[in-house]
Amino acid sequence: MKELTHFIAGKPVKGASGRYGDIFNPATGEVQARVPLAAKGEMRQAVEAALKVFPEWSSVNPQRRARVMFNFKALVENNMDELARMLSSEHGKVLADSRGDVQRGLEVIEFACGIPHLMKGEYTEGAGPGIDIYSMRQPLGVVAGITPFNFPAMIPMWMFGVAIACGNCFINKPSEKDPSVPLRLAELMMEAGAPAGVLQVVNGDKEAVDAILDDPDIQAVSFVGSSAIAHYVYSRGTANNKRVQAMGGAKNHAIIMPDADLDQVTNELIGAGYGSAGERCMAISVAVPIGEKTADALVERLKPRVEALRVGLPTDPDADYGPLVTKEHRQKVLNYIEMGVKEGAELVVDGRGFKMQGYDNGFYLGGSLFDRVTPEMTTYKDEIFGPVLQIARAKDYDEAVALPSTHQYGNGVAIFTRDGDAARDFAAKVQVGMVGINIPIPVPLAYHTFGGWKRSAFGDINQHGPEGVRFYTRIKTVTQRWPKGGVREKASFVIPTMK
Repeated sequence: MKELTHFIAGKPVKGASGRYGDIFNPATGEVQARVPLAAKGEMRQAVEAALKVFPEWSSVNPQRRARVMFNFKALVENNMDELARMLSSEHGKVLADSRGDVQRGLEVIEFACGIPHLMKGEYTEGAGPGIDIYSMRQPLGVVAGITPFNFPAMIPMWMFGVAIACGNCFINKPSEKDPSVPLRLAELMMEAGAPAGVLQVVNGDKEAVDAILDDPDIQAVSFVGSSAIAHYVYSRGTANNKRVQAMGGAKNHAIIMPDADLDQVTNELIGAGYGSAGERCMAISVAVPIGEKTADALVERLKPRVEALRVGLPTDPDADYGPLVTKEHRQKVLNYIEMGVKEGAELVVDGRGFKMQGYDNGFYLGGSLFDRVTPEMTTYKDEIFGPVLQIARAKDYDEAVALPSTHQYGNGVAIFTRDGDAARDFAAKVQVGMVGINIPIPVPLAYHTFGGWKRSAFGDINQHGPEGVRFYTRIKTVTQRWPKGGVREKASFVIPTMK
């Protein structure tokens, strides 16, 4: 059986803790590899390697760091097919979706290639008599990312692309479910010209996470995962004086106005609700049609489309989505479907009976559709994270806006309408961090910033874009004066002012 390693100080390093986790092939249900689960000492080994190289890397000028990012971008593009196959084999995404995962991460790498402009400070000449003031952005040092199973290429690149371009050294603790792509990305970063220790991968579970959160030399931590763990990471990390951004769960709503094009809305909901088997933090999981007429017409269109979803092998080009990531996660989604039935929601399409012929042990699940879901139901309150779309009917616009606004999560939301005034009002009023107007998955492009509200995000600074540069740097402000030769001033005991 294949045994993975860590990637520390520029080379593969075998696990030393004696603990391992199984990596499954979601399509077959078989164990295909095992991954070492690091102890505190292995994490410390990576920190020390990063500390050793940080003075060198941080002193490289931004333009030369950008050249490394350009090289890395080209290498990832040249190895796109390999990365996509690797990703699909461990996660279960269809290959087209895996390529999208890699490409969306590359877009942040492209943004990071502009780091010379982004690192510029500010300058004021003549702020006072003979006084100039300027500021500079400087890297933090050793930083870390704890990344999830559902985007094993995109989210690590969201984090380390900006961090490394800014002059930091980055340690990635990927999900133990699908760590091969992060390991390969670290190898490609070395090939691109980054010194050993600039990007490292240490595999592990909670023990590795706690080692990151407690290590005094790790200055900042970025996390994406469930809200419960995000809150834990934020609380423990900040208690140890670290800068922390921790992105949590989601329950993304799509508001459907009576004037919306329901055929187009149906297409958007099918893709956004069931793509990647619903294992996306920006998946649309709740559709909110306004009025009974709109709701009935939407259900009539959705039902046959959900029934016709093509669930297949990750390598099947005709499959809409593949298996879920693990047997345990599949069972969790099944439990939520059963809970929804018990809570009184109407199960319009039941995907529980789906079987993949010849792959009975794979982690497959058909698409499910619930109607008449209400806010007090647990299945509405919780993130299901599977191929399940819920319909929560609203009697009017105000009730529809209130649903996402009062939900515990506030990651993404969408509205479908032909009415520009309604869309503008919705964007201003809804209490959610990212809003789509006739866009089902409103993930901002790399030069903007990603982040939700409420229990979807802990910390004040979002991911990538200008916010990412802010997170991975700190400002130093210099006030300077060069006295004219021979001129001495008397001591002053009054605080300087511009009066």
